[in-house]
Amino acid sequence: MPWSAIGRVQTELGSRCTGFLISPVLVETAGHCLWLSQTKHFIRPSSVHFLLGYSGDHFVAHARVIRTILPPDYATDKEAATAGLDHATLVLDHPIAKPENVFHVTASTADIAPGTSVLLGGYEQNQPDIITADLNCHITGLSDDQNGHPLFTHDCAGTHGSSGAPVLTKTAQGWQVLGVQVQANTAGNGGRAVPLLNTAAP
Repeated sequence: MPWSAIGRVQTELGSRCTGFLISPVLVETAGHCLWLSQTKHFIRPSSVHFLLGYSGDHFVAHARVIRTILPPDYATDKEAATAGLDHATLVLDHPIAKPENVFHVTASTADIAPGTSVLLGGYEQNQPDIITADLNCHITGLSDDQNGHPLFTHDCAGTHGSSGAPVLTKTAQGWQVLGVQVQANTAGNGGRAVPLLNTAAP
C-alpha cells in the first residue's frame, strides 16, 4: 500500500484513466473518464476493464466492469455546475484483492483542510504505463461548484491521465483516501478533487 490498491481503468475504445479499490469488488474513478464525446453517452460497463497494479505489460489482477454508478445529476457538459459530482463507482465481476489491501472510505469533512499533507499517484499521459506520484504536496483550498457540491484544490503535480487517482494522506491508522482527482491544471502543477467521504463519520 498504497500502490497495490491503484490500477488503470481502460476501455475497449482505448481511453485510459486511473482508478483505485475501495472494496475487493469496487473501484472509484472520475466520472468523465466514462463519457463518450462522440456519442454523448456514457460507455457501456461491459466495455470497461480494471487492471490492478498495472505496470507495462504486467498487472496483478484484471476484472471486467458489470455496473457503473454515477451521481444522477452529473453532466460533463455542465462542469461548472456539477464538477463536485465528477466521480464514479465501478462494480467488478469478481473480487480482485483482500479487504486489507483496499482503501476504506473513512474521511470526514474535518479531515479535508487546507495545509493537509497529501500525495497523488496515477497513470499520467507522459508515462501512461507506470504510476507517477507526487509524494510531497498539500491541500490548498476548499470550494463548491455552482450547484454547491464540494471540491478541494491541491498543489500536487499531475497531468492528463491522473483523473480518477486517489488523493491520499497518511494517518496513524494507515492510508486514508480524501478524494478523487478530477482535473489537472494545464501546467501540470496542482488540480481539483472531489471529496470521498464517509457520510456516517461525525
